[in-house]
Amino acid sequence: MTALIYEPAWDVPVVSRADIVVVGGGPAGFSAAMAAARNGASVCLVERYPYLGGLASGGMVLVLDDMCAGAEITVRGICQEMIDRMQRHGLAVYPPERERGHDPAAYRKWSRWGLFDFNTRTRPHPICYSVAFDPDGWKRVSDEMVREAGVELRLHSWFSRALVRDGRIEGVVTETKAGRQAIMGSAVIDATGDLDVAASAGAPFIRGAYMVTTVFRLGGVDTDEAERFQFDEPDRFHAIDREAKRIIGGCWDYWWLKTPLPGIVWCNCPHMTGLDGLRVEDLTEAELEGRRRIHALVDYVRATLPGFARCYVVDVAPQTGIRQTRLLEGEYVVTKDDVTRRVHFPDSIARGRDYYTPYRAMLPKGVDQLLVAGRHYSATSQAQKISREIPPCMAMGEAAGTAAAMALTSGVRARDIDVAALQRKLRAQGADPGDQPSAEARVLEMH
Repeated sequence: MTALIYEPAWDVPVVSRADIVVVGGGPAGFSAAMAAARNGASVCLVERYPYLGGLASGGMVLVLDDMCAGAEITVRGICQEMIDRMQRHGLAVYPPERERGHDPAAYRKWSRWGLFDFNTRTRPHPICYSVAFDPDGWKRVSDEMVREAGVELRLHSWFSRALVRDGRIEGVVTETKAGRQAIMGSAVIDATGDLDVAASAGAPFIRGAYMVTTVFRLGGVDTDEAERFQFDEPDRFHAIDREAKRIIGGCWDYWWLKTPLPGIVWCNCPHMTGLDGLRVEDLTEAELEGRRRIHALVDYVRATLPGFARCYVVDVAPQTGIRQTRLLEGEYVVTKDDVTRRVHFPDSIARGRDYYTPYRAMLPKGVDQLLVAGRHYSATSQAQKISREIPPCMAMGEAAGTAAAMALTSGVRARDIDVAALQRKLRAQGADPGDQPSAEARVLEMH
């Protein structure tokens, strides 16, 4: 039995008031803050780390995928603006339209960037519209955009608890080096990834679990030689690659991928299972075990893998790669069948590659003026595993921020806004809310 101590009540100073408070500065929260500010709301964006970007920057998930259905780009809006800005800085790379598809030469050119459609059954996977980017490029562009939009940014602020009165959220308390601080708002968007705000506010949720990852980058890699070896000496390559994967103990098919920085590759591994992303003990174990595996892998590939003889560890991601913890049980719970059958909803407000997210899946039960955007949205565990990538989470965030601003303007609760008007506004902003299903989705609906 856990021992308990009594903690006395604190007087918490109110350090900020805004129309909308966004908790979590990852891709979804950043998009929510930008959308709300651009729609006329005053916004306070709260982030526990000293940078924006969440798992995109701090977690170093350095490929944006799950954002096209065949040739159709399904996630645009703020996500595409981020891509365009990073590309102008030379910190984002994607295949031109003419090189997408099943051409073997294109596959050889682009596959080690990770820019292929991993959802297809055909091998090799076709090259598609995906984007490789630099994590500091993401931070740089995020900083530029929040300043331009006039968002009040509070970094180094760790969410502590929600402030709820009579079923309505009124603000949040954060922990900082200056002590506890309260931030008040007319609406709050939970973009924490772990549903911290909604859980604290009393909204129902389920617990899920998936593998966790300590992502890292290697420098000093001769990627031309490594690619030549893979394609020109496949038998030797597969033998070495198989052993590398055994040592790292869990990874995708391509355990290393190129980045916009010459000689720097990123490794979305090692994957570790049986760990809970909400337990300090498990998070500590992930860090220690992850680094042990990383250094064992580096020793091996230096000695055996062409192109890696002089490689070295550049960094291990400062954020552990957590994929699933708490999931909202909202006004609608998206199922695996919804995702795999591409079910279209009348209140769709965001898309992934070929699936749709209804507005109701961002609405907690029993708590007004609170919206949820990101990988912790209302879905079953199995549905979330195949609908949690960064671009669709950004689309959710853009929808949540726009909806919250609309609610303030019209003087209604966030759950009572005119969703058709929200869909029109999102489309006018350059996003694709999914209110007009693709031809393929319409065929599936008929059956």
